[in-house]
Amino acid sequence: MTGNASQNAAVVVERLRGWNAAAVVEVIEFRGDTTIVVPRELLRELCERARSDSDLQFNLLSDATCVDRFPSEPRFEMNYQLVSIPHQRRVTLRVRIPGSDPTVDSLFPVWPGANWLEREVFDLFGIRFNGHPDLRRILLPEDFEGHPLRRDYPVHGHRDIPSSSFGIRKNLQ
Repeated sequence: MTGNASQNAAVVVERLRGWNAAAVVEVIEFRGDTTIVVPRELLRELCERARSDSDLQFNLLSDATCVDRFPSEPRFEMNYQLVSIPHQRRVTLRVRIPGSDPTVDSLFPVWPGANWLEREVFDLFGIRFNGHPDLRRILLPEDFEGHPLRRDYPVHGHRDIPSSSFGIRKNLQ
């Protein structure tokens, strides 16, 4: 992206705070990248604003991923990488999610490309997305138990590994 990154970030933060002062909890600058921490209850509305506001025009959700901070609370962080192609800006939105209620609004209504990204996070971390049109596993079989990228998931999984002549079972114990 072109332009001064901190100047671009200041414009974004100013516009979002102008829309709703509670929309920006924290701004984190690290190595030229800007992360804006957003309250969970304002996420979808803020994203709709970021997409439709002519001074922002974040028309691309390039990635959505999760971090498990177990045993810390709030346990999960959802990170959304947004890009404004017309303004040549990028920003990360971060939402902190408690382990006791791992849910957040789906961004599918704002960016339809969020569909598979959210399904992947659901599959691997167990985060539920309110309003998602087809929230089901995407990588693992439907009968898979648990969510393997959670930090408290057993290292060897929940299933028994069949013994074989190659000694795989011995090496895992």
